[in-house]
This record gives sequence, C-alpha cells and structure tokens, in this order.
Amino acid sequence: MEKNLQPPNSLLDTMYQEQLTFSHSLRLTTANERVAKLERLHAAISAHEDELMQAMWEDFKKPSVEVKLTELAPLYMEIKYFKKNLSNWMRPKRVSNHFPFLLGKSVIHYEPKGVVLIIAPWNYPFYLALAPLIAAVAAGNAVTIKPSEFTPHTTKIIGKVIASTFAPEEVRVVEGGIEASQALLEQPFHHIFFTGSTPVGREIMKAAAKHLAGVTLELGGKSPAIIDESADLQTAAAKLMWGKFLNAGQTCIAPDYVLINKDMIEVFVAALGKAMETFKSKDETSSDMSAIVSERHYNRMRHLLQDATEKGAKILLGGHFDDENRRLSPTVISPVDSSMLVMQEEIFGPILPLVGVNHTQDAISYINAHDKPLALYVFSKNDFKINQILQQTSSGGSCINDVVVHITNPELPFGGINQSGFGNYHGLAGFKTFSHEKSVFHQFTRFNVNKMLYPPYGPQKQKLIKWLMRLIK
Repeated sequence: MEKNLQPPNSLLDTMYQEQLTFSHSLRLTTANERVAKLERLHAAISAHEDELMQAMWEDFKKPSVEVKLTELAPLYMEIKYFKKNLSNWMRPKRVSNHFPFLLGKSVIHYEPKGVVLIIAPWNYPFYLALAPLIAAVAAGNAVTIKPSEFTPHTTKIIGKVIASTFAPEEVRVVEGGIEASQALLEQPFHHIFFTGSTPVGREIMKAAAKHLAGVTLELGGKSPAIIDESADLQTAAAKLMWGKFLNAGQTCIAPDYVLINKDMIEVFVAALGKAMETFKSKDETSSDMSAIVSERHYNRMRHLLQDATEKGAKILLGGHFDDENRRLSPTVISPVDSSMLVMQEEIFGPILPLVGVNHTQDAISYINAHDKPLALYVFSKNDFKINQILQQTSSGGSCINDVVVHITNPELPFGGINQSGFGNYHGLAGFKTFSHEKSVFHQFTRFNVNKMLYPPYGPQKQKLIKWLMRLIK
C-alpha cells in the first residue's frame, strides 16, 4: 500500500507507468486466468472477514450483521456471477452484415480499457471499493484504488486483501485525502470510476476531460418513495424503515423522503412507529444501528433537523441524539417544504421527511420538478398507477413494493442518470463499463467488392449507385 505520495511527476508517475506497462500483458490473459484471480480475491476477502468487521466497528460502529449483508455478501455474489459468465462475455460476438457488404464478417471484440482509477466512498467503504474492482479485473485492466480517508481502519483491510491477491503493478491501493485524489487525477488513466457526491462528481469530470478519460459516476441525490392509497401501509412502513435506516441512512439509494396522500400521513406515522418498535432491541440508539461516520456529518444531521423544526416541521418519531456514540435515532418529520435544507440536499442520514400530496399526479409533478434521482420507490397494488409513475418519471433505478434490494441482482445494471450519475455496473454491465467494444470488419478477399464504388463516377456507376440507394431505402 502506497502511503507517502510524492508530487505527480515522481512517485505517482512511476506507479502509473508500471501499471501502464503491465496492462499490455493483461490484454492477453484468458478467461480462466482472470477467473483464477477472482477466486484468489474471494479467498483473501474470506480470510479477512473478522478483521473487516472489527475495522468497520472502529470506523463507524457498523454492526457485524450489516457488514455481512451489505459489504461481504454482495461481493461474493458478484464474484460467483462473474466466474460463471466471464468466458462467454469475453468471447468475440459475431453480428450480422448489411447490404452491400454481405460477404464480409462483422465481429465485436471486448478489450480492456487499460489502466483505471477507482475512487471509493466512506459509506460502504469495502464493498464500493471492491465491487468495481471485480469488474475491472475481469475485463483485464490494471487498477489503482483510492479508498476513503474517513474510514482508515477499513482502508487498511482493503490494502491487506489487495496485497495478498495482486502484484502492485496490476492492482494497488493509494491512501490519502483530497490531495491524494487530486494528484491521482493528474495521471492519464484510461477510465475513472467514482462513487460519491454530485459536487465532487463534477470535479472528477473536469479532471477526466484533461486526458479524455472515460468516466463512470455513481452519485446520489434525493431518492423519493411514493405510497398510494392501495398500498399495504404496515409492510411499506417496515420496508422503508429498514431501507432508510440501514447504515444509519448513509446509503446513496436510501429513500430520502416519502410522498403520500395528506389524509394518510397520520395512519402511516403510526405504522412507522410500530415498525420502529419491532426493530429496536433495548433502546433507540442500540448497537444494531451504525453511527454517523464523522463529527462533521453528525453535526450536519443536527443542523438539518434544527433548520426544519425552526421552519415548521414537527418531529413525529425519534429525534434523539447520542453525542457519545454519534448516533441519531430513526427520525420522521412532517410537514416539510422547499425552504428547509432537509428538502434541498441529499440527507444521507437517519431523517425521513413525509411530503403530503393530494394524488399520484401531484407526486409525479413533484419528482419531475427536481433533479433525477438515483432510485425511485413505489408502494402500490395498482398496476395502472405503477406504470404511470414509471413512464412519467426518470430515475437511475426503481423498486416496486420494496426498497434498496434492486442493487443486489447482478442481472440488473446499476447506475444513475444525469445529476445522479451516469454509466453503470454489476454483472455484464460492469464488464462492459471497463471494456472497449471494438468493432472489427473482415472483408471478403476473393475479389474487391468495393471496387464498384470507386471513382470515376461515370454513367454506369451512377446508375449502379442509384440502384443501390433504392435497395437501401
């Protein structure tokens, strides 16, 4: 693991050049060789499970069950899926030809992009560093990982896992803060994969533009949940409580706020309260809930809640701060409006605002008046309304009658749109993200088919081309 970064023209230049040189040999690796690397990565992750759970507890008191469910299980599932399908994905794909070049052969080859940079966030620091790594390695790239500086204990485990699996010229971990990220972005990586906030995503794009690097941005935003009159409120309440307060709300696809008929709010709050009671072990700030990652972010939660209540919001559930452990109990507030900070920025914490609307079309209009979210959740038994919402709104992904779980299916591409990001990964989508689809046309060699199209364009060729145009049209 590289800790002491030098100016870009010294150590980082050397590190990049080592990976660039090595990337040429990685282009030649077979599916079996890449699968073997994924198997070694699986074994290394498994060997460090206990250390990882301890590290994440030290970083932000993440319960071991959540570590298993949200950091480890998805990685094992992704590796298993890649092992099963990689050979087929790597195989060149023949596609059909079109007149007048029917005698040739058209093939798509999947080649690695080269040297890629993965910048990982702090909220799921292990999973969101290694999930894109799986796809990048499977596609045959050399990789530099920059983990978050806010979870230093987890970063050390990432370093151990990588060091025991890969040579540094293939995959290396670089520690550090903003300065390290900025120095890395000076290097001409072929692709940059970033998970984090929208404002930082804009800076990543600016840096990538200098080298015309490919970019995948996995951002966030305010992901809404719509509950209509046909929904099972108790089930919806339990799922929303779980999805919102998982990882203390520090999840990019967590439901950010709920749009619900004004007349249903009182009943729904009672359902949320019942769900909260079933989730608690001893008290509202039990160890079954993660802590807020830093003092700054914890104070931000306090400021958001204070701002909302000063402007008229009522705390309907929760609202209890545990300063010693940086925990905020699951908190539900309403009414809210656009003047409140809690409705202007992604909350990224355990606060759930309820927005009262009159009907489904009001909810659709509210969503469309704001940036496109990373996720959209719909609770309804009415297929017409479900389709109405899906057709009339835009989001990175969606769940119907559930939350968050769409991220777990490797068959589904995961990613945002516009302000919530662009590009996607998981499964085949991840393999393609880190691959270049190279188009190759093999021409028939027994005679020159193109000759009939060469100049000079005399009367006979003009007649031929006119005939060809009629066929094409």
